[in-house]
Amino acid sequence: MKLFSCDKCGSAVYFENVLCESCNSELGYIPEANEIKAVGNDTHRWQPLADAKSHYRRCGNFDAIGCNWLVPETDANALCTACQCNRTIPDMAQPDALAGWQKVELAKRRMIYGLLRFALPFRATATDNFPSLTFDFLSDDVFNPDAPPVITGHDNGVITLNIKEANPGERERIRMEMGEAYRTLLGHFRHEVGHYYWQVLISRNAVLDEFRQMFGDERADYQESLSTHYANQNDGSWQENFVSFYASAHPWEDFAETWAHYMHMVDTLETAAAHSLTLRSGAGGKHVHMSGDYYRESDFNSLVEEWLPVTISMNNLNRSMGHHDLYPFVLTAPVIEKLRFVHNLVRRHRNGTLS
Repeated sequence: MKLFSCDKCGSAVYFENVLCESCNSELGYIPEANEIKAVGNDTHRWQPLADAKSHYRRCGNFDAIGCNWLVPETDANALCTACQCNRTIPDMAQPDALAGWQKVELAKRRMIYGLLRFALPFRATATDNFPSLTFDFLSDDVFNPDAPPVITGHDNGVITLNIKEANPGERERIRMEMGEAYRTLLGHFRHEVGHYYWQVLISRNAVLDEFRQMFGDERADYQESLSTHYANQNDGSWQENFVSFYASAHPWEDFAETWAHYMHMVDTLETAAAHSLTLRSGAGGKHVHMSGDYYRESDFNSLVEEWLPVTISMNNLNRSMGHHDLYPFVLTAPVIEKLRFVHNLVRRHRNGTLS
């Protein structure tokens, strides 16, 4: 993610900030401009201090969850671009539902930031042949022990997420139980939106044959494949061809995991560049200066060349603090080619050459 600053005092601010901690200016994110602006309030007409001609409203979810995205005053929608995607919010009668919803939305907005930077479609019009991206944020009903649990997943544009994933302790318990190296809210969103873009960018296009050559035939029975996957022991034999053990379950899961890792890679590289990091590719290796617009980088090889020293540095920094590796994955040659497929898919969509 890019580095944001308060345009009133110049101090660095985080993507989630609603206030500048240096000058106490109120802040709002304008997705159309990809900028966080200091804003003044004139009877609920929010005006960027540096632009007297533009007026916005706070997102209708500002009071409930602190959404700092702004809505143009001329827009009839009460909610911002990200919050408009919600179909169902958690049942506030359930314990910790509000706090969980707030955390989930923070991760969702970061994911949608990436979709906007990639210029990917997610709000369908009447003429589009794909559904809009939609979210159901649901809670397990603790007052009804017979109620079925909420299962996180994607179905025809609808991403369902169990709000308990916002609880770090519960998420860590599930991660250990499932034998996963990595499990985060942002990772969930990027994985599930990978399923959505398989439907939008691949399933109806000629690129489907290319997908099958790279990832396998998705027509293999999905439920049977998952059952076989969970019955198998994780013996590490998947590591040469897949980015994660779960990716080996079915071609759909392989693509979704690869898509998520591509989003991890590009966004983290943008963050490194925003902070002007210079890294060394191994002891005695050449110095790599992080720069450029990684969301629009045409050369996939340069992304990989810069990504590898970033992951080594991140993992070493985490180990220095006594934490697990931040990026506990190995990119083998087959995995890199799958990432290249995702990179080319995104670029072909943007260039209008995807058919």
